[in-house]
Amino acid sequence: MKLIMRSYQSEDDFWQIRSFLREVFVLNGLRKFSWPVARLDYWRWHGIMNQGDGTLETGVFIWETEEKQISAVLNCEGMGQAFLQVHPDFKNIELEEQMIVQAETHLRAPGRKGGEVLWLWTDSEDAMRQAILEKRGYTHITEHDEHQWRRNLMVPIPHKPLRSGYTIRALGDTSELPSRCWASWRAFHPEQPDEKYDSDVSWYLNIQNAPLYRRDLDLVAITPSGEVAAFTTIWYDDVTRCGYFEPVGTMPEHQQRGLGSALLCEGMRRLKKMGAVQGMTAGGTLHANALYRSVLGPVYEMSQPWEKRWR
Repeated sequence: MKLIMRSYQSEDDFWQIRSFLREVFVLNGLRKFSWPVARLDYWRWHGIMNQGDGTLETGVFIWETEEKQISAVLNCEGMGQAFLQVHPDFKNIELEEQMIVQAETHLRAPGRKGGEVLWLWTDSEDAMRQAILEKRGYTHITEHDEHQWRRNLMVPIPHKPLRSGYTIRALGDTSELPSRCWASWRAFHPEQPDEKYDSDVSWYLNIQNAPLYRRDLDLVAITPSGEVAAFTTIWYDDVTRCGYFEPVGTMPEHQQRGLGSALLCEGMRRLKKMGAVQGMTAGGTLHANALYRSVLGPVYEMSQPWEKRWR
């Protein structure tokens, strides 16, 4: 079947891509061989709006049939990183090669060591894509493999006790955003000096505008003195009935107290009451993966980055 490639053009494209991702995710058995729609939303409302991660018009390419049915989407996320979202009915060598060539032409970026670089992500079991990448000179960067954790919520959710003095609840109103943003900075920039912290909380308001955002699923662990110590935001897609935990973090001074585990379990309980069938998250570090395995269980797919460099 002949497919037509074009660039992202309008707001209508965004909503059509969301529908496409939902269809593909269900067809793939709720496994992250492609993005869940929550990740697309998070990229737009956080990656693009808060972190300057390009634009939809320059970072998204669409393949569709003559009847305007989307069959595949190529998108970036971060400088020099590309992701292939492919409908299983259209997946073949020719299409994937076209998408990879398009990524090499438009999505590679300056590398830290000079020249240009492109990371292209693939599932560890996708032998066809791996063969194409190897043939085109890519190398698997094993130390940056990412675990795509998932848990069936029909299975009993584990009980993880909360340390005495802490409480878990939904994030409060805008008056609590300074505490929530400070906790995020401390969790993800523990080695940075405090004077580098930007106290402007408007970035979090952008996140709260994302279509799937719900404050009752934006959970925080609160210290005895009333400050945010740990957090997770859960993006629930009621079409696929899946909840995606992103981000999950704990301030260094409150780690090793079971706050992350307790937040994940509370989040899964809330999801289950809403009718969700699966909870998901992604882990790229030993510490994160140990946490997710202890709570979500042993089931995951492995997403691999493959790298190509140009001098």
